[in-house]
Amino acid sequence: MAILPALARRLAASAAMSLLVALAAFTVAAGGAGTPAMAQQPLPDQGPANRLFVQAMQMIRQADNTYDIAEESRFLKEADRLLNEIVVKYPDSALAVQLVTNQFVGDFDFFEFRSRIRSLVCNEPMTSLCFLHRVAEMLPPVETPITAARWDWLSLAVAYNTIGDTARAKEIIAPFVSAVRRGAASDGAGQDLFVARALALMGQNQLALDITRQIPECSTRIYNLADIAKAAAWRGDMALAGQLAEEAKAYATARNCSWELGLVAQTLLRAGKEGAARTLFLNTVETQFSKFRETKTDCCPPELAVAAAELGDTNLALGLLRTVQDENPWTIPAVLGRLARRSDASVALSYAEQVQDLDIRGEALAELIEAALKRGDPTSANELMKRLTRLVDDSAGRRPGLLAQKAKAEKVMYGDDRWRKSFQGSLNAADRASNFVRRDIGAPLLAALVRIETGLPMLD
Repeated sequence: MAILPALARRLAASAAMSLLVALAAFTVAAGGAGTPAMAQQPLPDQGPANRLFVQAMQMIRQADNTYDIAEESRFLKEADRLLNEIVVKYPDSALAVQLVTNQFVGDFDFFEFRSRIRSLVCNEPMTSLCFLHRVAEMLPPVETPITAARWDWLSLAVAYNTIGDTARAKEIIAPFVSAVRRGAASDGAGQDLFVARALALMGQNQLALDITRQIPECSTRIYNLADIAKAAAWRGDMALAGQLAEEAKAYATARNCSWELGLVAQTLLRAGKEGAARTLFLNTVETQFSKFRETKTDCCPPELAVAAAELGDTNLALGLLRTVQDENPWTIPAVLGRLARRSDASVALSYAEQVQDLDIRGEALAELIEAALKRGDPTSANELMKRLTRLVDDSAGRRPGLLAQKAKAEKVMYGDDRWRKSFQGSLNAADRASNFVRRDIGAPLLAALVRIETGLPMLD
């Protein structure tokens, strides 16, 4: 029996089907008025597609009626295979059109079914794939057409790419790449929606550079070059890192990008050009302080504080940090972690203990734990872990960001899978949290997971 027409359709899908119907009506009219040679071709046989659809519905019904997780998964995957077969083998069928455009077929919601298929990864709830699925469920949906940056969704793409699901990563990032190519950003022609940074983290250096080199605006251009260079250095491509450091320096000089020079200094240092980095840094600090004394405007860019820590100037780094940390709280763990790696651990810890924001303090402690281990000081690392654990316990499991930092520290400290329990706890805490917390927690959780999986930060 033929499948009943769809009773309800999504707005976009309905528009697509209406267009198809209008075209079909026009074709019928044209065929009736034309010569026999132009007569309308008969409609394709809908029977085979309908047959596959009925079989898929039977599989779903069987999945709904079993208590066995493995059996449910098997039935749902078979239903998914049958529905995909409709699209591949019978693309000219009405059912294929409905499935591709995410229309309802009767009361069957294909979009919801695809979400159910993705959720099967949580049959093993402690896996990284399940963690990613749960984070994705928290993220506010992407509005189309894409006109605004969504680092949370791009972080999700990076995370999927990191754990090996490149197909899902491409599916997420592709619409953003298309939006950048169309020039769809609503907040300035120089804005690239963070796409180049995400592409660099996914190993797509050339595409990231192609996008970046079309951007004239100082901040985005220099940030992107620095991030692409950083990702290249992580992959061991020091030649590219050095080339991009020089490119960033040349561009900043030519365009007078003074606010971004601290970032350029970090990039030079990371590329092994310490002499050039130190000279640029000292000149930039002198210039910035002179401007501050003369104009009484904002003193310094936050990247200068990070650069000072990278270069080991503790007093200057902490002085700059006090100036910029209120508007740029990310600088606190970034600066303290770098100082601690250079043996200024006691100073960094004293500063961290004064931080009022518990999530930021927890992130700083996690950075200090890693720094202690890199210095070969497991005793200090163990003491810092106790401090972080007390902080988590005092919050009674209500702070997802803090639990994620504990998971990150556990991975570095122990090297086994005990971090998974803490990370699962962070997701459970996020599920119980307010919509406001859930809206903003996605990107920090993803950054922690990528750090755990790779040992490298998502980017400051």
